[in-house]
Amino acid sequence: MHPEIADALERAGIVTPFPIQEMTLSVALQGTDLIGQARTGTGKTLAFGIPLLQRTVPPTSPAYADHPTPGKPQALIVAPTRELALQVSNDMSVASKDFGSRVLTVYGGVGYEPQLDALEAGVDVVVGTPGRLLDLANRGALDLSHVQAVVLDEADEMLDLGFLPDVERLLAKTPSSRQTMLFSATMPSAIVALARTHMRHPMNIRAESSTDNQTVPATAQFIYQAHDLDKTEIIGRLLQSEGADKFIVFCRTKRQAQRVADDLAERGFPSSPLHGDMQQTARERALAKFREDKLKVLVATDVAARGIDVSGVSHVVNYTCPEDEKTYVHRIGRTGRAGATGTAITFVDWADLARWKMINKALDLPFDEPVETYSTSEHLFTDQGIPAGTKGRVVPETPPEPKARREGGRDGGHSGGSGGAGGSGDQPRRSRNRSRSRTRSGQPVEGEGASTASQGEAHGGDAAASSAASSNGAEGSGAPRRRRRRRSGGGESAPQESAAASE
Repeated sequence: MHPEIADALERAGIVTPFPIQEMTLSVALQGTDLIGQARTGTGKTLAFGIPLLQRTVPPTSPAYADHPTPGKPQALIVAPTRELALQVSNDMSVASKDFGSRVLTVYGGVGYEPQLDALEAGVDVVVGTPGRLLDLANRGALDLSHVQAVVLDEADEMLDLGFLPDVERLLAKTPSSRQTMLFSATMPSAIVALARTHMRHPMNIRAESSTDNQTVPATAQFIYQAHDLDKTEIIGRLLQSEGADKFIVFCRTKRQAQRVADDLAERGFPSSPLHGDMQQTARERALAKFREDKLKVLVATDVAARGIDVSGVSHVVNYTCPEDEKTYVHRIGRTGRAGATGTAITFVDWADLARWKMINKALDLPFDEPVETYSTSEHLFTDQGIPAGTKGRVVPETPPEPKARREGGRDGGHSGGSGGAGGSGDQPRRSRNRSRSRTRSGQPVEGEGASTASQGEAHGGDAAASSAASSNGAEGSGAPRRRRRRRSGGGESAPQESAAASE
């Protein structure tokens, strides 16, 4: 290893290599293609990062003046998610602090201008996600024709996200003489086929026995069968357990992650969501606060299952049962990293029991029957070291705001019994001042004043008397008798009204 790289890692506290690093460095430094397989959280980043840096010629090197293409990328690292790309870039920057290699991170969700300016100024190592890398390459801003080494990190995740076609297009833009290194925690058949197509006699390196469990041994695992309405209360009590530090809570959907984060914040625990609907700047701010201990809980979807390498994560909580065993392995791999201990807790709903049993069988775990657990269960307090009497909130519950009375509506916003013909007892009757005149052939009819007066004074129940007066006035003037309007269509009402009129 180059002395300047070793000194930079020593200042960062990295002095003892992990098994995957010991087995990989000697092979990768010779320029051999390799496939590295190890459990998540065991140091794969530096296993390919150190050989990659040593193959580059930094501007501080005397040989840089004789380099045929100065400023062009000499190494390429492809990562499936933005968070993983940022993590890999940070590790590479730490290792190359004295060596002098320029590292650039490119990913979507942010503007093109800073990335284009950095590429124009010259870079040595490019770390990015497949979509933005391919976009910049098609624009002509990213020249991959001089790349000497390519790394595919977490290749199985790129397969799950559908990035393999983009990866193959990127590899087609690089020289065939490049060194290709592929690292992943699992090796599906599609990844093996990719390696056979684009790698030359790769050496397969596995850092542990094939009989070893895929999960990290230093992580204590607990499986609880819990009700969805009680899960947040359980998490609130876990946050007050002995040895609790930072928590990562994984949810199945973006909406669920947002709801759980808001609920925990309302209970008094500093928390933030992390999901795909958030702007990239908001995601970076949330991760930065989490690393700086300004947040206690990070509620994330599987976008963060790979790429979050934060020290001090004591607990990982699966709010819902993972989809498969690979997702489970990568979720709980966010704790117990780099030799540290951690706790992984999984909540299984009644509807997900069959799914969990498949995961349990695939990973050969001893949790075939999850224990039915509630926030008041004694075994929960005993297993997790929760002090007796602990509740799931640290601030008083905010009383609900009273609902404002709705204005308007059918009764105009007034309440009370119905009175009068209007149907509303305390609503004032609407005044109706109408001036009517009766004419025949353009001439006013005699008795008009009496008729108009009777109509102006009468309202509601006096309408019958007004009509009778008008009819009498018409008969006195020699006008033909008009047919009276009946108030109801019943058969008995007409004789009664006629009799009343004659009286």
